[in-house]
Amino acid sequence: MASLTLTGRILFLSTDPDLVQRQLEGHDLTLATAGALRDDISTDEITPVSVLTRFDERLGAVPYVGFHTGERNPIGQNAVRDGKFCVTVGGNRYGKGSSREHSPLAEYSAGIRLVIAHSFERIYRQNADNLGLFTSTDFGLIERIQRGEAIDIEELVGSRDALAAAILRNGGLLRYGAAHMKEIVPVSAEPSSGPRTLTQKILERHALKTEGTDGTLAPGSGTFVRADWRFIHEYYTGMAAHMLHKTFGRPLTLHQPETILAFEDHLSYSHKSELHIRNGLLPNVRELSSAHRQFARDYGLVNHGYLNERDGGIEEGSEGISHAMMAEQYALPGQVVVGTDSHTPHSGALGCVAFGVGTTDMSNAFVTGAVRLTVPQSLRVNLNGRVPAGVTAKDIVLHLLADPGIRKGSGVGKVFEFAGPAIADLTTDERTTLTNMTAELGGFTGIVAPDQETVRFLKERRGIDFVLEPWMCSDDGAAYAAVIDIDCSGITPMLAAPGDPGNGVPLSALSERPAVDIAYGGSCTAGKREDFDHYHEVLSWAAARGLSVPSNVQLFLQFGTSDVRDYCVARGYLKAFEQVGAVLLQPACGACANCGPGSSTESSQVTISAINRNFNGRSGPGKVWLASPPTVAASAIAGKVTSFDELQRIYA
Repeated sequence: MASLTLTGRILFLSTDPDLVQRQLEGHDLTLATAGALRDDISTDEITPVSVLTRFDERLGAVPYVGFHTGERNPIGQNAVRDGKFCVTVGGNRYGKGSSREHSPLAEYSAGIRLVIAHSFERIYRQNADNLGLFTSTDFGLIERIQRGEAIDIEELVGSRDALAAAILRNGGLLRYGAAHMKEIVPVSAEPSSGPRTLTQKILERHALKTEGTDGTLAPGSGTFVRADWRFIHEYYTGMAAHMLHKTFGRPLTLHQPETILAFEDHLSYSHKSELHIRNGLLPNVRELSSAHRQFARDYGLVNHGYLNERDGGIEEGSEGISHAMMAEQYALPGQVVVGTDSHTPHSGALGCVAFGVGTTDMSNAFVTGAVRLTVPQSLRVNLNGRVPAGVTAKDIVLHLLADPGIRKGSGVGKVFEFAGPAIADLTTDERTTLTNMTAELGGFTGIVAPDQETVRFLKERRGIDFVLEPWMCSDDGAAYAAVIDIDCSGITPMLAAPGDPGNGVPLSALSERPAVDIAYGGSCTAGKREDFDHYHEVLSWAAARGLSVPSNVQLFLQFGTSDVRDYCVARGYLKAFEQVGAVLLQPACGACANCGPGSSTESSQVTISAINRNFNGRSGPGKVWLASPPTVAASAIAGKVTSFDELQRIYA
């Protein structure tokens, strides 16, 4: 039997920064002396935005440079490699957040071969598998490793599904694929009998058989499915090209390249990003763009790029954010959509299965057409009652994120199926906020069964006369891991306090209202047409009363796509935005990913933001409060955290 010999040191990611520092200075800890371990370590902390312009072994210098504990970032560049660590130990929900495969690649490149934690987020763990980085929830391994005992690989993979175990035995997904994915065929068997969820029905229609998998879709099993759309953005394309050409040479033969889309959406405002300018990253950004564009050219892929290359005269911004454009232009009910972004579930609002994967998964899917997944269970979220005036889908999802069970990880890896009477109150734009933020819930994806609202959206946005099919819904009696009932009528405007999207609190319960330095409305979650309807409702009301953004506050509004920008122009929204002093930005991910105006530049700054996550360092060094679009706009006018209803009462 093969074994893993771990002769290096163990790094405990403690909540005590002094204990972390002692380890970097050469002192070894035990589990007993390490103290409490940090929970919710995000990929933004393992590899922050400032290092993502690297996509190869150079990442070995930077794991954990964003790790934040005790108001400090104790781990510097080269600390892990220089400290000769080979095992990392963390707490619950390790690897939250982005789908960036940079994180496990940085760990692996620095010499880490095993990560032990109480629980892992789905995408992080799958990315680690794909690279050959072992993960375990067995804390009993620690003492054995410290005694110098080799660990049998079968022990490490014994609790995993058969596909994950086989990938790890082969040293990663690309090696596994080269050996075991020469023949891939659709599953021709009849759909399973009995009541099924919509997700089960869609996956059945896309199931594949390979040498090592039989296409069965039992929850928890590893399998492959066919994707109708695969998309990638510029942070990952260079890494994917590097992996593929290193493994298979060039030129490559891509599977159905007409169903592969490329987007440059994250970095088109990097020239106005204090982080990128200060750290001298703009040459690296150009390298990423060059690699991305070259790959698209070499293989004839559609590339939605920078506006200055398409709109003549506009010198910054992108055509749009990838997953927002997928919903606007590509995804259809019943399809499978896969992208290299954790917020790919955005398109689930149209009734498709849309989920994020890492670079290796996408690289493998580029050449085989097969996308790896662990078959998920579903949670049903019944939205009951009527959604009150002034409450948005963002408030609903922040309410759900604050649920104690969700915070502990009960939703990790599951499908969040949003249903119930209140769904009828939500437009498709609003539904995308729910499905988009299943990434923050830890879910595999989010989905809403298509209905007449979906038909309206497809006709209005894309001119498609879509006909719903009888199978496009969950059956009565379908099995769910759990059912969550939410009375929407009792929800009021919500916030998430800095540090985690799960730090939810009703705005009305916040007795001390923080003053804000920056208000930001934008991103995939809050840069849609209806989001801008909300911004305009608040800001046109303010403009009509002679109110404007105070001189000590900056308000940034960033369109999610060119379509949204054109919609706002046609509706005459820009006049009110400019009248109150908002700074308007062309489409891009921007401040959400610390890639442009709207990010904080000082730790003392406070931001109220409509983006989807507020992990430490995610949008600059300051503190970020999450809120809905109307709350962001109202707070910008008030100069402190305020709801629109409160603002109206103040100036009644």
